[in-house]
Amino acid sequence: MKTLRLAAVVSTFLVLGFGLTVVVGSGNAQQQNEGEENIRFLWAFGAIKKGQPEAELIPVTRDMALKTGDQIKFFLKPEEKCFLYLIYHSSQGDLYVLFPYRFEQLGSEDFMSGYFYIPQGDQWFELDEHVGQEIFYLLASAKRLGQLESLINNYETADRGKKPAIVKKILTEIRRLRWEHRRFKTLAERPVTTIGNVRGTKGAGEPSPPDVAKLAVEISGTDFYSRTFTIDHQ
Repeated sequence: MKTLRLAAVVSTFLVLGFGLTVVVGSGNAQQQNEGEENIRFLWAFGAIKKGQPEAELIPVTRDMALKTGDQIKFFLKPEEKCFLYLIYHSSQGDLYVLFPYRFEQLGSEDFMSGYFYIPQGDQWFELDEHVGQEIFYLLASAKRLGQLESLINNYETADRGKKPAIVKKILTEIRRLRWEHRRFKTLAERPVTTIGNVRGTKGAGEPSPPDVAKLAVEISGTDFYSRTFTIDHQ
């Protein structure tokens, strides 16, 4: 299986080198009393551990230990018109927007009617030799997060030496958003049994990679949702 550095194949992430490469190939929360559900999407985060005799797909929870060579992949499918963001803070201190591929996609009809694999197609991220904490921030909002987008745009166009200070501002903004919306609870996180094989099938005799969409849960809530996933990259 061929392995490529992510920077070489996904220019939209503006990567300068970090702890992932691309491989080509829950419980219910208490329902809140105020406000109506206006966030709903499908979400999956899966991993394949290196060296297993078979490619066993396992769900990634909030915190998990993975090793160099393990592979990860995400799945997202909006079901209400909400704004979804997946942000990666690498063990090297760099920051990347994994979703949306472009902020202009948010709220568009094509965006709302589609489903998304990250990375796209049959590619997978692979943990490389840079160990440490790999942190992923999943954010969903009924309103576009303009300040967060602006900070990220500034980060992507800034000189290398100015990026660490902007990363701190971005992480502060994420914490601010979570604090500001702390009263909003998740309505439900339900397993989805009808999803899976949404990418289609391979030709006869070709092995199909595991479909991370099979791990999907439906997340619904009011106004704002966030979750942080921390990978202890060993």
